[in-house]
Amino acid sequence: MTDPAADSKIVLAGPALGILELGSIARGYVALDAASKRADVTVLRAEPITPGKYWLALSGGEAEVEESLAAAVSAAKASRIDSVLLAYVHEAVGLAVAGAPIARCELLSVGAIELSSIASAVRAADAAVKAAQVSLVDLHLARGIGGKGYVVVSGDLSDVEAAVDAGVAAAGESWLVGREVIANPDAPVHRAASTRGAR
Repeated sequence: MTDPAADSKIVLAGPALGILELGSIARGYVALDAASKRADVTVLRAEPITPGKYWLALSGGEAEVEESLAAAVSAAKASRIDSVLLAYVHEAVGLAVAGAPIARCELLSVGAIELSSIASAVRAADAAVKAAQVSLVDLHLARGIGGKGYVVVSGDLSDVEAAVDAGVAAAGESWLVGREVIANPDAPVHRAASTRGAR
């Protein structure tokens, strides 16, 4: 497996990642403005998504991201859908959120977690790859799937099961749409696995 950081020109600005998801595109711009004015952070993503939502992702030092995210959440008001602050995001997850390609790996057993928010999908991905010896295969956020998110990981069966359990617990059961583990995936599953960053 290749190192995703080596294959990408994208560099995270710090160990922390903050994500805010809103139900209003217009209010999303207000939240973005509040976040960028509050502290020195890098805006990794800030864009409207289906179905009429807006999300932003911030990178930087823990204190700076925490401060900027708090300002954005305050500005979001009732438009806030979900948010997350990861003080030390797993590098593969942070790079995927930033849009870097995800390194291709051999698929062993596969676990998939489908969630109803972007922030919960990122929480799940981070917890899953930290909980066991698994590789991040795909992190798909919102585009083309009605604003949902999903995470796909691969590894030995016991590791995948542990990773999926950890991901679901971190995401929160209320956001869970579905969870599946495939012990011995067939060739079409290998072909369907993404080699892109979060979309």
